Amino acid sequence: MPALAPHPDRLLPSDPAVRQIARRLYEAVAALPIVSPHGHVDPRMLRDDTPFPDPATLFIKPDHYVTRLLHAGGVPLDSLLGDADPRSVWRLFCAHWHLLRGTPVRYWFESELHSIFGITSRPSADNADELYDQIDALLRTPSHRPQALLSRFQIDFMATTDDPADDLAAHAALRDLPTRVAPTFRPDRYLEVGRPGWPSIVKELGGDVGSYAGYIAALEERRRYFVSAGAVSADHGHVDAGAAPVSLDDANRIYRSALKSDVSPAEATAFRRHMIVEMARMSCDDGLVMTLHPGVFRNHHTATFDRHGPDTGHDIPVAVEFTESLRPLLDRFGTHPGFHLVLFTVDPDVFTREIAPLAGFYPAVFAGAPWWYLDNPTEIRRYQRAVTETAGFSKLSGFIDDTRAFCSIPARHDMSRRLDAGFLAELVATHRLDPEEAEETIVDLVVHQPRRVFKIKP
Repeated sequence: MPALAPHPDRLLPSDPAVRQIARRLYEAVAALPIVSPHGHVDPRMLRDDTPFPDPATLFIKPDHYVTRLLHAGGVPLDSLLGDADPRSVWRLFCAHWHLLRGTPVRYWFESELHSIFGITSRPSADNADELYDQIDALLRTPSHRPQALLSRFQIDFMATTDDPADDLAAHAALRDLPTRVAPTFRPDRYLEVGRPGWPSIVKELGGDVGSYAGYIAALEERRRYFVSAGAVSADHGHVDAGAAPVSLDDANRIYRSALKSDVSPAEATAFRRHMIVEMARMSCDDGLVMTLHPGVFRNHHTATFDRHGPDTGHDIPVAVEFTESLRPLLDRFGTHPGFHLVLFTVDPDVFTREIAPLAGFYPAVFAGAPWWYLDNPTEIRRYQRAVTETAGFSKLSGFIDDTRAFCSIPARHDMSRRLDAGFLAELVATHRLDPEEAEETIVDLVVHQPRRVFKIKP
């Protein structure tokens, strides 16, 4: 049976001299605590601290990184999601292990299986049941319950993603944990006034939302509530980066029409872009860091969405533009003291052409780490070169794992630390940084930079 043994030098440079430098840099940060300012772990799972039900429910069913690769390789989603038998799901995963070759998912899985569950054999159809039983037995022990793993992973700070109407009771119950678990304000569905059912959705905010002024007041109140519960950021993920104000008369008119479900697509788009500017204004007032990650065609396959719902692997990147789209917002707030705007993209060319130059001028703008389709070694290396040579290390966001796959968090951050070590080692080897500067920089990227960008207080 082929062994599963992650190489100690994985992802480090192949040149022996540069690799030696990278090893020393990686060793300086390998054991440091994790700061995770953006992710999708369910806080109720941590609060309840009940054992994970089985390996498939832990590793496969909730992780669209995995299910989309299996589906693309011919495995029907019906056999992976919903009520599919967990052991059968695991067998399919192991039998199709080869589909992960060359992907970051393979890297994460090797790290998780080996370091957390002691797996030493590569998954296959032949050993699927043996691996399932080994993992399943560990999941029933106290050492592998959610809060124990949270401590083992050395996660110092972890942000979740939450609906503005959430009562945040789960977060309140987690306040005594060594890990700070913070909510994130995610208002997308309340800003998209053209979506089906929006008049009912907006009522969930509470307050008097029968007028535009009341709607604004309700959003401001919910943001204050999130801040009081420890939130540090507000997250926005729309199809484009448009941010352009409309007149107060137009905002009132469109809002009234939206309450009657009588808003045109053009009006809905204009209102959402207006509200992105309003969200920036509110961030200047309440201090929440504003993160923006546009450029995704959600739920591309209608039949899959109808049967399995969102976040099941069929969101597809689309082209996105930042420079003109954000100019009205940045004209107003790009130099506002204390305003932080973190820009993410799923288009790697945008890092060089737009995000790095924007971050290289506006004090408020930071270049978000490669996210989602770009959170792989190739694009992370490309990002490092594109952004740092234009804006410097101080305008990077720090690593963002953006995951709902809880056990992959350490592996994802480890990947980032190795790639940072390799990049900085090249700068040392070419005499662009001295070794002391490189070590100071990698510690900063891992520990201090995400805390500064996301205003995470000790």
